Amino acid sequence: MRTIETKVEYEVINNRIEDLLKIVDNETAVGDKNFIELDLLCDLVVEYEKAKEPIKPPTLIEVMKLRMYERRLNQKLLSELLGVSTSRVSEYLTGKSEPPLKIARDISLKLDIDPEIVLGV
Repeated sequence: MRTIETKVEYEVINNRIEDLLKIVDNETAVGDKNFIELDLLCDLVVEYEKAKEPIKPPTLIEVMKLRMYERRLNQKLLSELLGVSTSRVSEYLTGKSEPPLKIARDISLKLDIDPEIVLGV
């Protein structure tokens, strides 16, 4: 099967996908030529993105900030939740220091963050 080789091909195919998305909807038959074309082009784009533009896992800092936003926590509230000083939380959020294992465990459990992200693996 053919693959996308260049950024130009990638962009052209993405534009075609945008056009097809205006035509194909949930009511479109699986055997419809536009549905089939859309399906094939999406598969090509997925393979290209896996090879050329892989999505990197988020960092602990990114996920902590996201969880803080989602739970409406500021640094003071987070420090109380974790039982550390606000300056220590600030160091974690800026990357100046990494949390020790006990705090890392609390971050994982209390903020519902995957342990692999917390440990950086």
